[in-house]
Amino acid sequence: MKKTNIVGAGDKRKVNPNWFTGKTWMKVLSEKIKAKDQDIYHVHFENGSRTKLHQHNGNQILIGVKGKGSLEIFRKYGTSKNNFKIKKMEKISLNEGDIVHIPAKTLHTHGSVNAKKEFSHIAINILPKKNAIYKTEWYESDFKSTVSEII
Repeated sequence: MKKTNIVGAGDKRKVNPNWFTGKTWMKVLSEKIKAKDQDIYHVHFENGSRTKLHQHNGNQILIGVKGKGSLEIFRKYGTSKNNFKIKKMEKISLNEGDIVHIPAKTLHTHGSVNAKKEFSHIAINILPKKNAIYKTEWYESDFKSTVSEII
């Protein structure tokens, strides 16, 4: 049995800056506790940062830890894989202690809603099947109506 702690900036993992709108970093928790059926991260969004539009091949659970954030769900229109129209279907506020489930293949974005404050959440990425790899597909978009390319 292994344990770790979500508090503190130790064990920071750099993230791909192309996947976020601002400064974001994460702490990988699943490696520390040797979890095998899911990837677990404590993600810190600084000063209004959020993820770019993306979708996962497995389910995801977000648990609000600090500050105020949001989750926005989008619907895809068109058949092109990397250039299509989108429409925001739902915006969900995420506060400390809130838990939300995001089904696989749901187009979404999440992060901080305040340009002067940090938001953090625990992200639990549930593997789509045993021994599978959890994959995320990232998109460049205007967050309103158009996706212009796969990142």
